[in-house]
Amino acid sequence: MNETVNIGNVRLKKTAALAPMAGVADRAYRLMCREFGASYSVSEMVSAKGICYSDRKTEELCTVTAEERPMAVQLFGSEPDFMAKAVKIVLRYEPDIIDINMGCPVPKVVNTGAGSALMKDMDLAAAITEAAVTAAEKTPVTVKLRSGWSIDSINAPKLAAVLENAGAAALTVHGRTRDQFYSGSSDSEVIRNVKESVKIPVIGSGDVTDLTSCLKMYEETGCDLVMIGRGSYGNPFVFREIDSWFSGIPYTPPSVEEKMQVMLRHIRMILSLSEKSEEMAMHEARKHAAWYMNGYYGSAKFRGRCYLLSSYDEAVRLSEEFIELQRWHNVQKKTQNFV
Repeated sequence: MNETVNIGNVRLKKTAALAPMAGVADRAYRLMCREFGASYSVSEMVSAKGICYSDRKTEELCTVTAEERPMAVQLFGSEPDFMAKAVKIVLRYEPDIIDINMGCPVPKVVNTGAGSALMKDMDLAAAITEAAVTAAEKTPVTVKLRSGWSIDSINAPKLAAVLENAGAAALTVHGRTRDQFYSGSSDSEVIRNVKESVKIPVIGSGDVTDLTSCLKMYEETGCDLVMIGRGSYGNPFVFREIDSWFSGIPYTPPSVEEKMQVMLRHIRMILSLSEKSEEMAMHEARKHAAWYMNGYYGSAKFRGRCYLLSSYDEAVRLSEEFIELQRWHNVQKKTQNFV
C-alpha cells in the first residue's frame, strides 16, 4: 500500500509528482501524466500581475478539471499586494493548492524581481508568502525554490525556515542554482539540508528520470515526495514505473508500438483541448512527438521530421514509419547475433 504525504488538508500518494513546466505541462500533458500515475501536478506558472489585469489566458491557465486533481495553480510575482489579489482570483477556480514560483531562472521572469530573483531578498520572499497565505485562507500555499542564486549564495535551507515561518505548507526544492539553469547536476545534499531545517513537507526535484533515480532522491534527501520535470518528456511511463514499484505491481517497459500509440493519443488530446486550428495546434504538439522518439535507432532524423508536422494524419504516418524502422533494426541485430 502506498504511503501518503499531507500538504495542509491535501493528501498525496508518496510516489512522484509532475513539475510545473512553462510551455510544456499544459492540460493535455498533465492529464496524460496523471493517467500514468503522477500523484500530483502543478499548472504552468501564471503571472500574478497578469491575473490582476484580467489577462485573457487566465481562465485557461487556472482552470482545474476533476481528472487533474489533486493539482496546484502556480503564481509568480514580486509584489505582495498583487500576489494577494491574484490568489483571491485563483481561488474561484478551486485549486487544491496554490504554489508560488521562487525558482524560475528565465531572464524575463528574473528581471522583474520574480522567480529565483526572490532568493536574493528573503524579506520580500517572506512578505509575498505571508500575503498569499493570508489571502488563500484554508487553501495550502507552497513555494518552489532552487538551491540558491549562485554557487556562492546557496541559501535554500535558510530561506526554507523563513518561508515555513511565513506560513508555507510545503516546499519544493530543485537542487540547482539559478546560474546553473539546467546544466550540471542537481545537488541532493542541499535538498537534504532543507529537509532538516524545516518541519513542513519537502518535495525534491532535479535529475529524476526513472525509478532508480527516484528512489535515490528519496534515500539521499529524506524528502517527502519526488517531483519530475524534464524526465517526463515523452515519457509519462516514468510515473507508471514508479507507482508500480510503490504499489508492489510488476512493471513492463513500453514497447515502441505502445510509445507511438500513446504519442498519438497525446497529440489527439492536444488537438481536442486547443481552440486553435489543427495546423497551429500541431505546432505545439511537434516537440512532444519528437520526445517520444528519443533513444531509438535513427531517432535523430525522425525527430527532425516531427518539427515539420502540420496534421494529425502526418503524425500517424510518421509513427508507422518509425515502428517499421525499429522492427527492421531489431531483425538486423538478431541476424548479426546469429551470424
